Amino acid sequence: MEGDLDAKIELLLNLEKQSRLGGDVAATKKSVIEIIQLCFQAQAWKTLNDQIVLLSKRRGQVKQAVTGMVQQAMEYIDETPDIETRMELIKTLNNVSAGRIYVEIERARLIKKLAKIKEEQGLIAEAADLMQEIAVETFGGMAKTEKIAFILEQVRLCLDRQDFVRAQILSRKISTRVFDADTSKEKKKAKEGDNLVEKAPADIPTLQELKRIYYELMIRYHSHNNDYLEICRCYKAIYEIPAVKEDPALWTPVLRKICWYMVLAPHDPMQSSLLNSTLEDKNLSEIANFRLLLKQLVTMEVIQWTGLWETYRGEFESEKTMLGSSFGDKAADDLKQRVIEHNILVVSKYYSRITLKRIAELLCLSLQEAEKHLSDMVVAMSLVAKIDRPKGIVCFQTAKDSNEILNSWASNLEKVLDLVEKSCHQIHKETMVHKTALKV
Repeated sequence: MEGDLDAKIELLLNLEKQSRLGGDVAATKKSVIEIIQLCFQAQAWKTLNDQIVLLSKRRGQVKQAVTGMVQQAMEYIDETPDIETRMELIKTLNNVSAGRIYVEIERARLIKKLAKIKEEQGLIAEAADLMQEIAVETFGGMAKTEKIAFILEQVRLCLDRQDFVRAQILSRKISTRVFDADTSKEKKKAKEGDNLVEKAPADIPTLQELKRIYYELMIRYHSHNNDYLEICRCYKAIYEIPAVKEDPALWTPVLRKICWYMVLAPHDPMQSSLLNSTLEDKNLSEIANFRLLLKQLVTMEVIQWTGLWETYRGEFESEKTMLGSSFGDKAADDLKQRVIEHNILVVSKYYSRITLKRIAELLCLSLQEAEKHLSDMVVAMSLVAKIDRPKGIVCFQTAKDSNEILNSWASNLEKVLDLVEKSCHQIHKETMVHKTALKV
């Protein structure tokens, strides 16, 4: 049987040589593919690898023949009898396609398959290093969804190996605007000379599915440094996906996460904007206790921490068992910190001067704790305040610089002069009226 295979291969090699030297591209490609098919049908994997290398190195070998050979051999990767044979075939095809720009897409797919095998073997670092060799964003012929899926795989492997810096760099290759592109528009017909974009394989997710995967990976990235506001924004983006928003079973846990991470995020204009926009969401009425929680944060009233924690402790603990990122160890402490910050902001709205002792009573804290939290907010520029420690008085009045004082004086002078001018006008008017009456 092996002799018959060798004889058939030899015959086809002669035909391939004649076609190649004669410049017949179609016949050359057909001969090469038939050789690969013969080897597969005979299950001669070593011969298959040898023939792939031999055919790729033949003098003046045409691009179409190499491309056809690589594509045909890739169909047989999943048909290999064992993992060693599979890896050998992938490595052979990878070596053949290396440096050949016309099979760069095939090489990227091969690397992805090899990385998956390495990952299954527990070699996460090796799999991540393999994937990082390929810069798919430069591939003009690769489908947009396949590019995004490949980059997301690179990001995931970096997160798995705790390489957060590289994961962030790779994630920036994807513009979030691409997920909002209108896919319903018909594609323009390719003009002659344009690079043709290959159709994405069947196993590549849709653009909206890729959007969800992207933001889930970003949640993993932001969770390592407890960036609550960015995590909230990621969940907000997932919540806006049509498939999620249409199914209450999907959007309910996501909306709960949005509420919790919004509460955990430090107070700033972005957080305030998200908070108000979420309160206007009609779906929030379905989870009334979370609506009440957010309502407390926008109401300028002091929140009692003990009462809040007793009410929401069960909900807070249950989030750890739900799908999505779980809260870190600091989450409960951060929640208390946010409540204290809210209360200090409320006090600053109602008082221009107040004793530190009274602040401590309002916040249910000791004097030292109240002073520490107040100082931290001033340092973080969330608040403007001065503490007179000998007198124990806190002043929330904003200190004005010389320019602001001069501007206020100029404004006051302008108002005074305006009043004087109006008064003169009124006096003159009355005088003219009385003079006219005397004449009559």
